[in-house]
Amino acid sequence: MSQTDSAAAPSSTPASPAVPSGDADTAALAKGGRTNFFGFILRLVARLPFLYVAGRWYGPEAVGRFAFAVLVIELVAQLATLGLKRGLAEQLSAPGADHRTVVWDGMFVALLASATGSALLFLFPQLMYPAGGVDSTDRWMALLVFAIAGTDIALAACAYKFDIGATVRARAVVEPWVISIAAAGFWFVSVRDGLMLSYAAAMVGAFLTALVPMLRHYGGPHGWQPHPAHLIAVARRNAPLAAADAIEWGTRRLDLFILGQFTSPTIYGIYYMAQQVASLPQKLKTSFEPILGPVITRNLADNRLAAVAAQVSQVGFWIIAAQAGVALALGIPGEAVMGLVGPEFVSGTAALAFLLAAEVVAATAVVSEAALVYVARHRNLLISIATLALQAGLSVALILIAKSMGLPPITYAGAVALALMLALGFASLVKARLLARILGAPVNSLRWALVWATAGATVLGYGATQLPEWAELLIGVPFILGVYAWLIWTRGFGPADRALFKKHPETGEPASA
Repeated sequence: MSQTDSAAAPSSTPASPAVPSGDADTAALAKGGRTNFFGFILRLVARLPFLYVAGRWYGPEAVGRFAFAVLVIELVAQLATLGLKRGLAEQLSAPGADHRTVVWDGMFVALLASATGSALLFLFPQLMYPAGGVDSTDRWMALLVFAIAGTDIALAACAYKFDIGATVRARAVVEPWVISIAAAGFWFVSVRDGLMLSYAAAMVGAFLTALVPMLRHYGGPHGWQPHPAHLIAVARRNAPLAAADAIEWGTRRLDLFILGQFTSPTIYGIYYMAQQVASLPQKLKTSFEPILGPVITRNLADNRLAAVAAQVSQVGFWIIAAQAGVALALGIPGEAVMGLVGPEFVSGTAALAFLLAAEVVAATAVVSEAALVYVARHRNLLISIATLALQAGLSVALILIAKSMGLPPITYAGAVALALMLALGFASLVKARLLARILGAPVNSLRWALVWATAGATVLGYGATQLPEWAELLIGVPFILGVYAWLIWTRGFGPADRALFKKHPETGEPASA
């Protein structure tokens, strides 16, 4: 292990055996996963109206302009969190840590970083709107940076207290429903930047929703004073984690940026919609992400390395199993799904297929990184940088190949999606191997049952594509999900996996959240 990693790694004393599936950690993971999975369903139901309104009413060009602005704002907000979205759990787990001080120090650091980023975007709004046509309202969108960064930190603080309901309310109820309702409302009153204003309303609403439970858990800032030396140390300590977070975020946005350099806003808008549909299964990983960090940090503090490996493998399988099912249900009837957004978007079906596959192969990298950021943050950062470079190189190369073959510009969208899938597959392989070597225990989230369930759902689901479009969506999607779920439950889920759906006597917690 390198010297740079050693500070973050646990001691080398013998590891404790893996924790059985019925213990408190697995109960916490299962409870958090169930609660957030319910939130995912809510978010799915609420997000679909926005995709429909944006695609059918506003059109691909307006969607493209909106998408690029959001891309830039969220990049600045990601940097402004300074890695505290995941690093906060480690600081709260430190011996003798004053939780109230840690949380408000984190919020203050994010406020300072957000102010710097907002000022830059306010002075140079062309960074958000490169196509021009900027007015005073567009400039004020720069102030959303802290709302986004502050929400992430507030929810991370709530997750440390195992309050996953806060994430569900902010991310799965308030945010998607506000943006959907506001987008429809602004269109009816003919507001010029209705999509951007609806996004602003959603981000502010999510921030306030996250802030309330954070105040309940940790109290307000009364009597709290910032400590400059400590804040500088926090920023320096979290620099590798912040960079890793920014790079992980960048791998999901680099395709948009590169595509924007080669195509028109219309193609950009079509790809953005395909990405939004594909990001629905991506949200499943957030079902466990908030609770996985605190569980890992506690086990690392106790030097229970084998337990960490077992938990990463277990959660990884849960995420892959769920993501694969949703990906099949959305991908097999892909043309009908994209057609629901609008007929102009059907040409993005190939990109949708690659993006859905990318979400599945990325799951192992996501859960492995959840532990690597604590035990090998610098090497994890190097792998993330290599992944980003690989994605960029593949994206440009595949676009140039398509261009040289005289293929239409819409194929560039499929090219960058394919590059993303290959790069994320590389990251999953390398990060899982690194984590297994550090923990001295196997890290493997793949099982043969995934192959059988995927093959069965694909073969039987193909018949659904022969139905009329309305039946393909109303009958085909539930049928594919049902076949897949039955196969994965009967062929892949063992007793430990089924703990995700059962009551835990230790906590008395019900099976449904």
